[in-house]
This record gives sequence, structure tokens and C-alpha cells, in this order.
Amino acid sequence: MALTFFDTGRVARDLYAAASQKAGPEGAGAAMSQVLRPIIAHDALSVVATDPATGLGLGCFSFWHQYEPALVTALVMHRYLDGDPYRPAALAGLRTPAAVVGPTGGGPPDPWIGRVLAEHGAGSELRLLIEDVHGVWGSLALLRCAGACPFTQDDVQRAVRLRPALVAALRRYATAGPLCPAAPPLAAGVVTVGSDHRIKAISPQAKEWLGQLRGGHTIPGWVTEPFLVALSLSARARARDGDAWTPLVCTPPAVCGRWMTFLGEPLDEEGAGDVALVVQGTVADLVLPSFCAWYGITPRERDTLGALRTGEAVKQIARHLGLSPYTVNDHLKALFRKTGAGGRDELIAALTR
Repeated sequence: MALTFFDTGRVARDLYAAASQKAGPEGAGAAMSQVLRPIIAHDALSVVATDPATGLGLGCFSFWHQYEPALVTALVMHRYLDGDPYRPAALAGLRTPAAVVGPTGGGPPDPWIGRVLAEHGAGSELRLLIEDVHGVWGSLALLRCAGACPFTQDDVQRAVRLRPALVAALRRYATAGPLCPAAPPLAAGVVTVGSDHRIKAISPQAKEWLGQLRGGHTIPGWVTEPFLVALSLSARARARDGDAWTPLVCTPPAVCGRWMTFLGEPLDEEGAGDVALVVQGTVADLVLPSFCAWYGITPRERDTLGALRTGEAVKQIARHLGLSPYTVNDHLKALFRKTGAGGRDELIAALTR
């Protein structure tokens, strides 16, 4: 089948409009699926957003359509415990960061994936890293039911051509929310995940945070548990391998009206016992890299923003950074334009509330 031609700008606008629907979690995912189905036929869709600052795989927001929760949980466990050969880090090492998994995938052998897909009525899955020159912004997964024609290399090429539209839609969505939260901040909370990869305890404060996360219009309630388990598994991997991804997730305000940070920390050196997941609001040093990534803030603009947080005047910032006051003012204007901030106070508040 010949490649389908489409208008990248229009697809990006349609995906953003679909993601922004206030029709509930399933409604947004279904609308995104409807946009992509004429390009690549599929029966289920998953779009998981990350940002280049925090690494691969741990989504900060996501959209789902027709994926069974049990299948998602099984795929999460396979990624971290069984060394899924098609996990995001493996795709990142490919010349084309996409693969078809299932009986006819044609890549590294993985008998488990074909079996688990079949158990959940699926035949094949197409996986794509959503990336550009700045890094990885998430992943797209499309599923076809058992008995349907498996995904082909033509489908993979169509998916690859979708990357600019997907990046544009996700970045626009992430930066369309409020810059500063209107509600007062909540206290930090803790979730404990046991060695059996089950949630053992949730503090009252963490329940409040998770309630806000579930209250967003894009994330189904069932996603919370596999997300927390994945974060704990990432923390265990980090304890065993210092080069593994830092178990940190920064969720932008578009999801539930404020920045949320999730940080995993094993309670033993080997990462074999319990894992504590700290759930809290804006912590400037944690959020700043993700904030700059989503808003397209350059390294020099980031330096200016960092100095701004200390309350320095323009001339002091200029001396500190070895720049002229005119250049600092240009950086400030760019920061206000990119973030929509009305002034330095609002910009500082976005990183401290």
C-alpha cells in the first residue's frame, strides 16, 4: 500500500483540538484515535508524553483509547522486569525509532509479547518514539485486534512521518494550561510500593494529589496504579545501575492546573525492598529543566531565569552572567513571550508555587 499523504500542520492542530476536549479521559483518547485512524488503521491507541529533560518511558501525561488496563500493567512489568527488547530505550537506539511487536514483528525475538497480546485479544502493536532534534517527547502505540492484518513497514513509515505533528500537538497542549496555579499549594505526600510491586500505603496528602491527577480530563483513573508501579520500578533500576534514568516525573499544569512532581526513592541500597514515591507540587530545581523544555527556553534564557529566581536586578544578573543589561532584557522579553507571563513576579511564581 502506498504511503498516505497528509498535511502535518493540520494533523497537529486536529490532535491538539482532540487532546483539549473536555469530554472525559476516554473522549480525548477516542478523538485522537479518530484523527490518526485514516492515516494508520488501528483498534486502540496510547499517546504517552515525556520531555527531553526527564528521560524515556515515564509519562507525565497520557491519552488512551481501548487499551485494556490489565494489558497495560502487563506491558509495564515486562518492560522493567523482563527486558522488553522494544522498550523506549531500545527504540531510541534504532535508526528509525519504531517497531512492530507481535508474531510478525521481525525484530528481536520476544515470545512473551505475542502471547500476552493474544491473551488480551490483540494481534500486533506498533510503537513509535515521538522525537525531534531536541529529544524525545513521548511515545505512540497503536494496537490491532487479533485476526486483523498485522502492522506493516508501510504503517511504520506513516507513523514516522507523524512525529512532527505529534511533537507540535503535545508541546502546545503542555503549555496551554495556566502558568501559575490559582489554588494554594498542597503538602507533599508519600506512596509506598512494596517488593511485590503492589501499592502498600498512600498518605492522606498523596491521596489529595492523586485525586487532582485523576480529576484531569485526559487521564483515566486506572492509569494511576501502573504509573506509580512503573515509577517504583524505575527507582529500583536506578538503585542497581547509576546510569539508569532518574525516577522523576514532572507533570505540567495543563493536566490538573499546577505542576506536580513524582520522585521515587528505594528504602534500601539494593532497591529490593519498599520504594517511597514522593508526590508534591513545584520544586524549582526539579521542575526547571522540564519547564524550559516544554516552553522552548534556550540555555542562556534559562540562566537568566535561574538568576531571576534569586531576586537579582537586571544589572546584577548581567554582571553575574557576564552579559550586557540589554542582552538580559532581551532574554527576559523572550521568557515573557514564550511563557505568556505578565512579568517577573508571575514567572517566578510559576516555579515556586
